[in-house]
Formats: sequence, C-alpha cells, structure tokens
Amino acid sequence: MTLRANYFALAAKGMEILMNQESYLRGQFSNSETLTIPVWELVKLRVSQINQCAFCIDMHSKDALSQGEASERILGLNAWRDMPFYSQIERAALEWAEHLTFGKPVSDDIYQEVIDELGEQAVVDLTIAVNAINSWNRIAKTFKPEVGSYKPQ
Repeated sequence: MTLRANYFALAAKGMEILMNQESYLRGQFSNSETLTIPVWELVKLRVSQINQCAFCIDMHSKDALSQGEASERILGLNAWRDMPFYSQIERAALEWAEHLTFGKPVSDDIYQEVIDELGEQAVVDLTIAVNAINSWNRIAKTFKPEVGSYKPQ
C-alpha cells in the first residue's frame, strides 16, 4: 500500500479540534448515568462497522475489550437487534447512531423515543459523538493508517 499523507502533522490544528471534541465527549460520558464510556465504545464500533473503517474497527474493538467488554457483545454488534446482550439504553444509542450514520430523516416519533430513553443532554452528546466517529472514519479511510498498529492505553 502507498504511504499516504500524515494528517496529524499536516493539519495539526484541525486534529487538535477533533481531539478536544473527544476530550469533551469522554468527560460527558464519564459523568453520565445513561450514556457511559462502554456505551460510547459500542457506538463508535458500530458506526465504524457501518462505514467499513478497518482501522477504527480494530481500534474500538481493542478499546472495548481492554475496558472489560464481553467478546460476545462485540461479535454480536452487527446483529444487535436480534441479540439479547444489549440494554434498552444501548439499543436506543445504537438505533440513533445508525439512523444518523445512514442519513435517515429523524421523525418526531423517533426523536421522542430516544429522548424518552436517554434524555436531552445525552441525545445532544450522542449526536456529537456519532458525527465525530463518522468524521474519524472518513479520515482513516482516506489516509489509511496501518490497521493493527493501534494499542489501547
């Protein structure tokens, strides 16, 4: 594979903005009673699956496993609707993430269902998180960092 542009070096200020957004989200999900870090990891992984971003799938699978996520839940994520492993909060978050990632219009009914399950603050933060991972997926798919090179912290 041809080595592509080092986007962190060439757009340092832009990458700093994205990293600051990640810091904001980590703080929000660390202090949330509904959307927690493990839910966020599931959302990032599911969106990366939809976008077929190999680097991000590798990264978020490793992060989830290192944080204690069960392998059955990671392996079953592609079919989460038919798996008994996910809570109502996780199902609402995954539904919202898929809806936004596929670019479907958000009807009043869908909006209200997700608000009822997660609350307004969580839906705003989740929307930012879904936009963030979609952005990261597009960057990684374009510049192709080495898949498998990521090490969880």
